[in-house]
Amino acid sequence: MEPFRTLTSLAAPLDRTNVDTDQIIPKQFLKRIERTGYGDFLFFDWRQTPDGTPVPEFVLNDARYKGAKILIAGKNFGCGSSREHAAWALSDFGFRCVIAPTFADIFFSNAGKNGIVLVRLSEEQVDELLKKAETRPGYQLTVSLEEQTVTDGEGFKASFEIDPFRKFCLIEGLDDIGLTLRHAAALDAFEKQHDDAGWLKAKNKS
Repeated sequence: MEPFRTLTSLAAPLDRTNVDTDQIIPKQFLKRIERTGYGDFLFFDWRQTPDGTPVPEFVLNDARYKGAKILIAGKNFGCGSSREHAAWALSDFGFRCVIAPTFADIFFSNAGKNGIVLVRLSEEQVDELLKKAETRPGYQLTVSLEEQTVTDGEGFKASFEIDPFRKFCLIEGLDDIGLTLRHAAALDAFEKQHDDAGWLKAKNKS
C-alpha cells in the first residue's frame, strides 16, 4: 500500500448524496477475482448510457478533472452493501482521498485499509469546496494527513479528525498484511518453538 502523507491534486466534484457502493462499482463486476482493473467500472452506470455512450456531463467524463486524485462528495458516501470492491475501484481509478460530510462505517474501514484517506468536513465546508471545484478551472486541494488539514491556496483551511491507528497505517503504507509482516520475526520464532515442542513431544512418546 502506498504511504499517504501530503497530497496536492485536482479535486473532482461529485455533488450527490447517499452515493452507495452499487453505484460506485455495480454488482455485475464483482465476479472478477483480481483486486485490480476495477477503475474501468467506477460509477459505470453514471458514466455511460445503456448503449455505452459516455455521458458528457458526468464529472469523470469531463476533461477538466482528468487525473484528479481527490473526490468531493455529499453526505453518506459509501452507503449500501459492504463490498470492498468499492474501495478497490476508487483506488484503481486513481483517487487517494474522498472528502464528504459523512461516510458509511464499513466503507470507511475498507477505504482506509486500501490506502484511501477519507476526510470528514462540515456540510458548509464541503459545499464551499464543491462550488469552487465546479467553477474554478484547475482547482486544487492539498490534503495533509500528518497535519490533518485541507487547504486550497486561496484561504480555505479546515482540520479533520482521524483515528490515530488508521493515521499511522496510512502514513506508513501498511494494510492488514503489512501490519502482520511487521511481526514476521516474532511469528517465525513462535512457529519454530511450536514445531520444536511438537518434535520433542513426539520423540518422548516414541
